Amino acid sequence: MAKFKKKKKGGAGAINTASLPDIVFMLLFFFMVSTTMKEVELKVLLRMPEATELSKLEKKSLVTYIYVGVPQRQYQGRYGTEPRIQLNDQFANVDDIQSYIVQERESMRESDRPLMTVSLKADYDCPMGIITDIKQALRRAQALKINYSTRMAEQMAYN
Repeated sequence: MAKFKKKKKGGAGAINTASLPDIVFMLLFFFMVSTTMKEVELKVLLRMPEATELSKLEKKSLVTYIYVGVPQRQYQGRYGTEPRIQLNDQFANVDDIQSYIVQERESMRESDRPLMTVSLKADYDCPMGIITDIKQALRRAQALKINYSTRMAEQMAYN
């Protein structure tokens, strides 16, 4: 005669891990697509000026940055301690700005070109003469939308 075994109580069934590699690769792909890398290595020291009325830029992909400040310590032996202009990862002169703007404009879609904004990230102690020269070069390059990057000023309590 056949013997019947009773079912054992407790113990959950095993979890099926067949789809686990698919989930891992989907997450990996998601993070690879959505993560942005730092594009520019700053070679100048920046201490941003403070402002009380700020507005955020809408589309950062339409913004071209120009950095102005004193070169960092490792570059001061070669470039001095006077404020310099940095375009992408290179030091540049005012004369280079026009070709830089043209190059950046050409890399954009044609429909986005009129919306291009140039953001000046200048050090707090930067002389206005350099800023004026940059603005004149931007005018010659027909880059008329200029943004000055700042940081939020700490609110003072008045009694």
